[in-house]
Amino acid sequence: MSTVAAVVVTYNRKDKLVKVLDHVLAQTRRPEWLVVVDNASTDGTDEVLAKYETNDSVVILRLSENTGGAGGFAAGMARGYELGADFVWIMDDDCYANEDALEELVNGLHQAEKAMDMELPYACSLVKWTDGGICEMNNPGTTWDWGKLIARGQENVLVTHCSFVSVLFPRWALTRFGLPLKEYFIWFDDQEYTLRVTKAGPGVQVLRSVVVHDLGVNRGVNFGDVNASNMWKFEYGARNEASFRLHHENPVAFLKFVVRLEQGLRGGKVPWSLRAKLFRKVIEGVKFNPKPDMPRSVL
Repeated sequence: MSTVAAVVVTYNRKDKLVKVLDHVLAQTRRPEWLVVVDNASTDGTDEVLAKYETNDSVVILRLSENTGGAGGFAAGMARGYELGADFVWIMDDDCYANEDALEELVNGLHQAEKAMDMELPYACSLVKWTDGGICEMNNPGTTWDWGKLIARGQENVLVTHCSFVSVLFPRWALTRFGLPLKEYFIWFDDQEYTLRVTKAGPGVQVLRSVVVHDLGVNRGVNFGDVNASNMWKFEYGARNEASFRLHHENPVAFLKFVVRLEQGLRGGKVPWSLRAKLFRKVIEGVKFNPKPDMPRSVL
C-alpha cells in the first residue's frame, strides 16, 4: 500500500489550525504522517502543536523564521520525502478537508492514470468556500480537452495548474522536478510549481474530493484590489509572475502580464504611488530567477 505524508503550513492561525489538523487525522484513508510546518508563529501556535506531538504520526517542523507559504511548503514536502512517503498531500492552515478527501484523491488519481495509460504529476481537490459555493481563488486552469475523463464516466477534470489547497503529489514528481521555489515567499509559487510538473503530463482535479477554504472573503486575485495594507502581497505577486512569464515562458507572455497588470491597476483606480512600486517589482523580476532545490532521501 502506498504511503502518504500530509503537509500543513501554518503561520499565526492557531484557532483554524486545530480544525485543519483534526480533519486530516480523521480521514477515512488516514495519512501515515502529518507534517506540520510552523513558520515561526507568534500567536501561541507552538503550545497548540505541543498537544499533537504525543501522536506518533505527527511530525512538527518549527522554522526559525517565517519563510512564507512557498518556503513552508518546500520544507514540508522535503520532510515528507525524507520520511519515505510515496505521496505528499499539501494544504494551507485554513483548509478543512472532507473526511474522504484524501481517499478520493488517491482513487481519482489512480482512475485517471489507468484511463490515460500514463503517470500523472498531481491530483487536486474541488475547493469550496464556507457557503458551499466554489472558492474563486482556487479554481484550477483546465486543459483544452478538460472533459476527456468525464466523457469516460469519471468525475475527474484534466488541469494545467492549481493552488496549494489540497494537492496530492507523487514522489516521482518531486524526484524529477524538485521542490517549490522557496524564494517566491508567497504568491504564484503554487502556479509555478504545478505548471512545472505538468511538463510530464496534465494534472487532474478530482471532483469527489472536496475541501473548504475558510477565507474571509470569497474573491479571486485582482490587481485592482491593491491598497496600502495589502500592497506587500501584491509586490511579491508582481515580481514572481513577471519572473515566471519572462524566464519560463517567453517575452510575449511577459509583456501580456505587464499589460494585464496595468489594466487591473487602472481599472481599480489604484493610486499612482502604489502602481509605481508594483512596476518596480516587475523590473526586479527581470533579474529574479531562482532555481528549485531537490529533495533528499534519508539514508
